[in-house]
Amino acid sequence: MARPVLDESLIHPAIRDKVATNRMELVREVQAAIAAHAVVVVGMAMNPMPKRARKLLDEAGVAYHYLEYGSYFNTWRQRNALKMWTGWPTFPMVFVKGVLVGGADDVGKLLASGELQKMLG
Repeated sequence: MARPVLDESLIHPAIRDKVATNRMELVREVQAAIAAHAVVVVGMAMNPMPKRARKLLDEAGVAYHYLEYGSYFNTWRQRNALKMWTGWPTFPMVFVKGVLVGGADDVGKLLASGELQKMLG
């Protein structure tokens, strides 16, 4: 099932560039990290779930690259661009070999089943 995304034909031409480039520097930074590292965790300060995901990966001996963008008190607009790009509503966002696998609970399930290790080959 494909997630619904507003068709470009339904975005007025005068604002298409603004929509397409909104906070693109942040998205490009995450894309570069995903291209350079097998596992990437994108999180934010003060949120216990990114810390939990990192702890699960540490305990499993899985190396990862961590990116942190602000806290509950700042940079929410920048983080919102990542949510819009991925469609994932919360932090952390965990990528394995370029694939968004979800958050901390999802990482825990993948580790428990052995699927994450299979993805890493």
